[in-house]
Amino acid sequence: QVQLVESGGGAVQAGGSLRLSCGPFGDTYSSYCMGWFRQAPGKEREAVADIDNDDTTTYADSVKGRFTISRDSAKTTLFLQMDSLKPEDTAMYYCAADPFLCGTYSDYDLWRVSGGQGTQVTVSS
Repeated sequence: QVQLVESGGGAVQAGGSLRLSCGPFGDTYSSYCMGWFRQAPGKEREAVADIDNDDTTTYADSVKGRFTISRDSAKTTLFLQMDSLKPEDTAMYYCAADPFLCGTYSDYDLWRVSGGQGTQVTVSS
């Protein structure tokens, strides 16, 4: 199974931007739905955004208009562009992939490929 690596996190002030990356996804996963999740201290992990094989995207209401999910043309790297960051975006961010779960807001643990170490995003006011 692929070992996912998330990167790009950091500490920024409110209103700032970060771009997260996740991969590498091998050819086996090029047709999979890919998604981003986050978990803030003391809270449950939540779905942030996902992108389907046909590039259909889904976003949590809390990030719509501020975050953009995308992947490279080879579908080996997943990205999350985060703009207009808010303190409530502070969390550990994780990526995952699955053949079927795009748009379902299913739990992270149900996704077929998951389990990276995550990347920390900290937004100060």
